[in-house]
Amino acid sequence: MSKIVGLNGDEAVAYAAKQCDVDVVAAYPITPQTIIVEKFNEFVANGEVNTEFVCVESEHSAMSASVGASLTGARVFTATASQGLALMHEILYIGSSMRCPIVMGVANRALSAPINIYADHSDMMGSRDCGWIQIYTEDAQEAYDWTIQAFKIAENKDILLPATVNLDGFMISHSTQDINMLDDEEVRKFLPPKKLEYMLDPENPITVGAGNNPEFYFELKMQQVDAMNKVPEVMRKVNNEFASVSGRKYDIIETYGIENADVGVMALGSCTGTAITVAEKLRNEEKKVGVIKPWLYRPFPSKEIISSIKNLDVLAVIDRCVSFGAPYGPLCSDVMSLLQSMDIDLKVFNIITGLGGRDITPTLLEEIFIEGLDYQKKGKIKDPVRYLGVRM
Repeated sequence: MSKIVGLNGDEAVAYAAKQCDVDVVAAYPITPQTIIVEKFNEFVANGEVNTEFVCVESEHSAMSASVGASLTGARVFTATASQGLALMHEILYIGSSMRCPIVMGVANRALSAPINIYADHSDMMGSRDCGWIQIYTEDAQEAYDWTIQAFKIAENKDILLPATVNLDGFMISHSTQDINMLDDEEVRKFLPPKKLEYMLDPENPITVGAGNNPEFYFELKMQQVDAMNKVPEVMRKVNNEFASVSGRKYDIIETYGIENADVGVMALGSCTGTAITVAEKLRNEEKKVGVIKPWLYRPFPSKEIISSIKNLDVLAVIDRCVSFGAPYGPLCSDVMSLLQSMDIDLKVFNIITGLGGRDITPTLLEEIFIEGLDYQKKGKIKDPVRYLGVRM
């Protein structure tokens, strides 16, 4: 039996990790993630979980401890944000290369300087090619649901890759909503105890992380490529299993009104719900618009995006991040590369907005849709990249 509980996004992630019978949590506090590990530490202190909680001196150590624990066969969870994720950067690559199915909650926050503790995707986008599965959520319910699913995806024997569940700082991490929580027993049935193909065991010694010269390094990287390519198929199976337990259906991407839209908006994270609300309003005014919301960002959902854009004339891609010196923001760069590789002629423009927690308002999103409709009418893109919402 499920129950409704009022939780903010951080608490929802902590409760999900608790229900997943995590063996080890190694973490260091950083706003706006701190509530996740504080709440989990309460579970440990109260005897509600049988988890080893490791208080470390830095996020670099948190990820190092997580990798070590995972290699012994433990189910491992951690969480971070912003500068903490940046400090982990070295070990993120080690975790994925050593095939450690760690799950990490990331409360997305702007990188310094200047110091800013609010929502921004520059932290995760700075590590987008580190070999981790990356999932973005719209609200606290999705953060809860995806944390549970992430363990099952990451621990699949054909995957064995770490995964991040991203939730926008404060907008999700500190916003309370009614969370439809599964019963503990339902989660245990959905996610049985972790089983590994290999682990560190003195009785059966193996070598991990040793020096690797040109003779073999390339082949090991291709094993990671192969595992990443298998993620969408495994994810869909997990999504279907989760739907049968929870009644909530997830997929690689979600769309609204895109099947018969002329203009679409693509975005990640919390602003997608607002975009759908604005699109609904405009469709009631007989404007043919739609929304594309990728839940999965790495691996990039190329097939699903190609299918979703097939009827569009214009696509606006929103990035909550700047790629300094690059032609586009990171999400738009991936979209443009995909279109080029498939020889698809679609008019695309990039909106950089919402940096440092600035609101992506309904008015701003409506402006993006109207701009796209104007570009459709004129047949060309005037401004391929716009920084929208900046005070001039």
